[in-house]
Amino acid sequence: MIDSRGFRPNVGIIICNSRGQLLWAKRIGQDAWQFPQGGIRHGERLQHALFRELKEEVGLDPEDVEIISSTKGWLYYQLPKNLIRQHSSPVCIGQKQKWYLLGLRAPEDKIDLVSNNTPEFDDWQWVSFWYPLSQVIDFKREVYRQALKELVVPLNQSLRA
Repeated sequence: MIDSRGFRPNVGIIICNSRGQLLWAKRIGQDAWQFPQGGIRHGERLQHALFRELKEEVGLDPEDVEIISSTKGWLYYQLPKNLIRQHSSPVCIGQKQKWYLLGLRAPEDKIDLVSNNTPEFDDWQWVSFWYPLSQVIDFKREVYRQALKELVVPLNQSLRA
């Protein structure tokens, strides 16, 4: 599902542990790390997409996490020209993302990257809050900065509670 401007709706998932560290995942067969994320299907509600992607990508169920916060609106990024599939219809020029900050409530050994038949990640680690900004691929960096900037205060409030 691509909107009239060429952006695919997507949920971004930032999972934190009790120390405020974030789950950082490595794309399968690549040296590329990112937060879990995934497309929203036609007619699917945001939270349903969030929990579906959470299960598909890291094997966690809704009861394994707590929603701490989310970004207020959509955050957009455009794909580099060489990644745009010009012959698809409609043409997708990028993604618009709603980001969720989740607190892990289950033991971390519940994280399972191969819980479905088509895993997207083959490794993960806990990283400091701002670490992803220096590591994520360039064209996603500004969206990550916006999401982290908006979600840092709710995270800090959650950790103090």
